Amino acid sequence: MRPVNTVVERWIPSALVFAIVLTLIIAILAVALTGTSPVDVVRGWGDGLSGLLAFITQMALILLLGHMLANTRPVRRLLTRLADVPNSPATAYLFVFAVAAVASLINWGLGLVVGGILAKEVAASGRRRGLRLHFPMLVASGFSGFVVWHMGYSGSGPLTAATPDSFIVVQLGEVLPITETIFAPWNIIGAIATVVVVGFALWLVAPRGTDRIVELTADAAEAIPADEPVETPADRLDASRILTLIVGLMLVAYVVIHFAGGGTVTIDLVNWMFLALIMLLVKSPTEVIRLTKEAATNVGEILLQFPLYAGIMGMMSASGLIQVFSDWFVAIANPTTFGVLAFLSAGVVNFFVPSGGGQFAVQAPILLDAAAKLGVDPAIPIMATAYGDQWTNMVQPFWAIPLLAIAGLKMRDILGFTTVTLIASGIVFAATLVFASL
Repeated sequence: MRPVNTVVERWIPSALVFAIVLTLIIAILAVALTGTSPVDVVRGWGDGLSGLLAFITQMALILLLGHMLANTRPVRRLLTRLADVPNSPATAYLFVFAVAAVASLINWGLGLVVGGILAKEVAASGRRRGLRLHFPMLVASGFSGFVVWHMGYSGSGPLTAATPDSFIVVQLGEVLPITETIFAPWNIIGAIATVVVVGFALWLVAPRGTDRIVELTADAAEAIPADEPVETPADRLDASRILTLIVGLMLVAYVVIHFAGGGTVTIDLVNWMFLALIMLLVKSPTEVIRLTKEAATNVGEILLQFPLYAGIMGMMSASGLIQVFSDWFVAIANPTTFGVLAFLSAGVVNFFVPSGGGQFAVQAPILLDAAAKLGVDPAIPIMATAYGDQWTNMVQPFWAIPLLAIAGLKMRDILGFTTVTLIASGIVFAATLVFASL
C-alpha cells in the first residue's frame, strides 16, 4: 500500500485547506455555469455563512459528548475488563473491530475513542498473557469499526432529515423519520452485513505465522486523574455527585416526557440522551469539566469548517448551481442506479469534505433534488451520502487523528489494513443501495 501512503501523506492537505479550496472552486463554477455575477455569488456565500449555526452546534456536541462518554471512569474500566476477553490474535483483531463498530453505531465520537483505547488495552493485555499481537492491526481494526457510524444512531444525515426545521426538512417539505433511514430494514441488514464482511476481510489479512509483528512497547494503562482535594465549601460543591445526578435524572425525565407525548428522535434528543448518560456516570462537576476540556481539542478543528460549508451551500442555492449539478445526475442515472452513483460520488466528495455533517450540507441538497426528479425515495440519497462519507473515511486521515493520537501511530501504519476495509465495505454498501432501490 506504499503508493496510497505516499498520496495520503504528501498530497492530501488539512481539511480546512480543502474547505477553502472547495469554496473557491464552487464560486468559479457558479459564475461559469449559471451566469451569476461574482457580486451575487459572494453575497450568496456571505448570507449562507451563518445558515447552519444550529446544525454546527449539534454536530460539535455529538463529537464532544461521544468523546466524553468514552473517557468516563465506568466506560474506561469496562474497556479494561473487555481487553482480557480475546484469547488469540485473530479473535483480538475481530473483537476490537466489533466493539468499535457497536460503539460507532451508538455514537460516532464514542466509536473513534473506544477504538483507540480498546486497541491499546487489548495489546497490553495480550502482552501480559503472552499473545503476540500486531499493534497497527489492532488500531486499524478499531478504526475500521468507524466504517458503519453513519448507519447508526448518531448519523448526522438521517438525524438532520428527522429534525423539524432543518435545512433538509425545509427542502423536502416534510420530516423524514429515522424509521425510514437508520432503522429501515435494508439499512439494518446492510450494517450487519458490513460488520460480517469487513470482519472476515480483516481476518484474512491479519498477520500470521512468520509475518512481521509490531507489538505495543509501552503499557496501555493510563492513570485516571486523582480527585482534587476538597478543602472549601466551593470545593465540596465541585466534588458533589448529587448535582450531576440531578441533571442526569432531569434529562432522563425529559426524554421520557418527550416520547410519552409522541415526540420523535432528533439530533438534539440524541445529544441530550448522551449527556444524561454522562451525568449519571461521572462522579462530580469537576470530572465533567475535565472531560469537556479533553474532548474540546477534537471539536475545535471542525468548528471553523462548517461555516465555510454553509457558505458553499449558500452559493450553490443562490446561483442555481444545485439545479445544474442535479440535472447532471439525472442525465446519467435511473431510479435503480441512482443510489450507487450517489454513493460513489459521496465517497469522492468525502476526500474534500471529510466531516459527515459538512458533506451532507454540501451534497445532500443536490442529490435530493435529483432524486425528486427521478422519483426516487428521499431515504436513498440521504443514506447514499451517509454510506459514501463513512466509506472513504477509511483512507482519509481526518477522522483517524483522534484514534491515532491515542495509539501513538501514523496513518501509514494502518492504511494497508483500512484499505482492505474500504474495499470490503464498498461492495456491501453498493449492494445494499441496489437492493433498497428495487
